Amino acid sequence: MSEPVPSSWCEIHLDRISSNLELTLGLLPQGTSLCAVMKADAYGHGIDRVVPLLLEQGVTKIGITSNAEARAVRIAGFAGRLFRLRAATPQEVESALVDDVEEQVGSLVAARQLRDSFETGRAHAGVHLSLNACGMSRDGLEVSTEAGQGDCHEILKLIGPHVVGICTHFPSNEPMPLRQNADLFHQQVAWLFANSDLDRSKVLVHAGSSLTLLSGALIETDMYRCGALLYGVLNREQGFRPTMDLRSRVVHLGDYPKGATVGYDRDFLLSEDRRLACVSIGYAAGYSRIAQDRGAVLIRGCPAPVLGKVSMNSIVADVTGIADVQVGDEATVFGSDGTASVDPGTSVEQFGTILPDLFADWGMRNARFYR
Repeated sequence: MSEPVPSSWCEIHLDRISSNLELTLGLLPQGTSLCAVMKADAYGHGIDRVVPLLLEQGVTKIGITSNAEARAVRIAGFAGRLFRLRAATPQEVESALVDDVEEQVGSLVAARQLRDSFETGRAHAGVHLSLNACGMSRDGLEVSTEAGQGDCHEILKLIGPHVVGICTHFPSNEPMPLRQNADLFHQQVAWLFANSDLDRSKVLVHAGSSLTLLSGALIETDMYRCGALLYGVLNREQGFRPTMDLRSRVVHLGDYPKGATVGYDRDFLLSEDRRLACVSIGYAAGYSRIAQDRGAVLIRGCPAPVLGKVSMNSIVADVTGIADVQVGDEATVFGSDGTASVDPGTSVEQFGTILPDLFADWGMRNARFYR
């Protein structure tokens, strides 16, 4: 039986992921290590295909958020340290024991739940104490307050021997707030070591993302947690390249007269006779409705403006003046077609979001083909 023909698909450039990884490793300050972030199925690229590339270059630390991601990383052959980069429910923690996931704790409640789990005798990979440090106010402990310091003391009484890391997440990588956050984090880390039995030589202190690494700021961290750089969504001037293209096909061509309307609610009115192509991608495949009347797809290397409201499974592109367009021609939503391209800046503006959001969405909604 033949494989189904996809309506739209992502082309994943494995060679670019490898190249981006090599560039990222080259940026690491001496004495620091890399945690390669595999959230959202490796930003939509497929954990099973990305992990072997990490192993080729000696990466020994990976970050995930879900149990499904943890399992996929282990199935792909990774035997190194595996970090969960968010808080987790007791059920998630229990289920992830088999995959040796190092968990994150930022509250007394979570510490009590983990203590109960430790007392069952089940083997745990270790715990990272998450500090807010004027950061995301998401899942970190606020030790700037007397109450937070009290909770921290209680947490260490409960699970102190299992703490293998201390972490935070910087909310901004602009120079001034980044410096302030970093200084506060390390003040709080110093307070922790001064008021506990934790052994600094046995604790991984980590903060900083791809943007932190690119900021040029001297951040005291044992490890950078990077995802965006691996997938080429930042710093093309340094050689990083986007690792995903999104494509579809022309499924219908028609000639429509001046005065005809295009799409739902008769939202777009043709001001003159036009030749229009129906392309088999819509919001169900990640071509967001916000892109109505914004941007273009590439057909035969030429931009074809997208007209009218975006349907669930189709868009309409104006191919008037593009020679020899045929049903079955590729339509490039993101990426290159010959010498023309739809670049990251264009797509970010068109869809009103950041490229990691687009990659994760496109990669998990569409068929993936690897180059």
